[in-house]
Amino acid sequence: MPSGITEPPPLAFLESRSFHPWLVVTVASSSAFIGQLDASIVQLALPALKITFGASIDDVRWVAIAYLLAFAATLPLFGRMCELYGRKLLYLSGFAIFSLASLLCGSTNDLGWLIALRAVQGVGGGLLGANSIAILVKSVPLDKRATGIALLTATQAIGVGIGPIVGGVLLEALSWRWIFWVTVPFGLAAALLGWLVLPRSNETANDMSLDWYGALLLMPALVLAVLALNQISVWSPDSLSMLLCVAGAAGLFVLFARRERVARWPLIDLTLFARVAFTTGLIRVALGYALLYGMLFLMSFALVHGLHNSPAVAGLKLALIPIALGVIAPLGVVFSDRFTPRRVGVVSMILCTAAIAALSAIAFAPRGALITGLSAFAIFGMGLGLYLAPNSTSTIGAAPASQSGAAGALVNLFRTLGSCVGISAASSMMSWRMHQAAGADFDRILFEGSPLLDAIESSLLVLAGFALMVIVTAWINARFGHEAA
Repeated sequence: MPSGITEPPPLAFLESRSFHPWLVVTVASSSAFIGQLDASIVQLALPALKITFGASIDDVRWVAIAYLLAFAATLPLFGRMCELYGRKLLYLSGFAIFSLASLLCGSTNDLGWLIALRAVQGVGGGLLGANSIAILVKSVPLDKRATGIALLTATQAIGVGIGPIVGGVLLEALSWRWIFWVTVPFGLAAALLGWLVLPRSNETANDMSLDWYGALLLMPALVLAVLALNQISVWSPDSLSMLLCVAGAAGLFVLFARRERVARWPLIDLTLFARVAFTTGLIRVALGYALLYGMLFLMSFALVHGLHNSPAVAGLKLALIPIALGVIAPLGVVFSDRFTPRRVGVVSMILCTAAIAALSAIAFAPRGALITGLSAFAIFGMGLGLYLAPNSTSTIGAAPASQSGAAGALVNLFRTLGSCVGISAASSMMSWRMHQAAGADFDRILFEGSPLLDAIESSLLVLAGFALMVIVTAWINARFGHEAA
């Protein structure tokens, strides 16, 4: 840690208690909850922001995209900085930046400033995302670590689940400003609790330096990659903008890989990716969140524009997925310890695929299918609940203990990338089916009712493909991933 900078110690009274590790889990889970709550609320509020600012939907989408770009771009850099300068101080700074940016987001009257402040908020989110899993891993005993990660995963799911409900209430009862202000008290409370309970960073790499050249290559590469994923349904795949984004990202990633091979202190140790268990684990992290966010995206359109449910009713129905996920997540750890993560992963994907098949079959059209549809939501959430936490735990465990912080940051990065992949893939398939049905007269905003449900029914096949890919990567890991951590 740089000279002159000292992290505040935890309260001795709390640090000496047996429940202290679970207080640390609470703080780590708080950042996950706040981030997911904010993301799900903002997505719901985009139509209201469009009306408020008199902007196009493509312009308003940047309110959501700006956060993702900043979050993904800064995550690896902050993961390394926290190893060099101390996790506690930077983690608490993340809460402060996120909360201040949230306060300012709700106070601005200009869309441009709102987008810029969302990017600042993403920087705060990057500080939190780079630290949450690493702090948990360092503070929780090994035999309780999987349970801690399961609770963090469950808290993420709760944030996703209540976001649409809270957002709907705030938009109807108050104003769009409160969708940003609502996270401020949570952030400040979490920062205060973190100040009191988080341990100091006893081990900082004072003999190492930050690879700024590598960071200057990786950050724009991640920005271009996330931008391409988010804009694929807006830009055509062969458009100049898309081609420039993909080519730019690919070129920068190649230059970054070459730099990291010769850097004395690389930003990301690329030898981690030589571990089959770790690499396939990251792919499965991305696929799991692609499943979750792809399903939430498709079903929000199905319920609101296909079946004409109100946003509040749709939010309540969709909440079954993350609620079931959160309830089952701790059991996923227990079953994984008993039956191995691979077997539990296969069973979880069978449940998800069965739920997808049920939703595809009924297409939500018949009234009598309501119970079947809601049951499918719950089964889908249960399947992901069995899968996400054990997979994250085994992925981090596949990395050397000395690199658990970097591994945790990469898990959060691939979670973000997977979320973008799920939404973009589902959106692209849905748009393609709409174009097939309507031809040149295609208008996504006016495309409702049965034609929309038909397009969504076909798009569910993309999610089934993600589930199949999880099973394939689990087999690859079982066949080849036997490295010692």
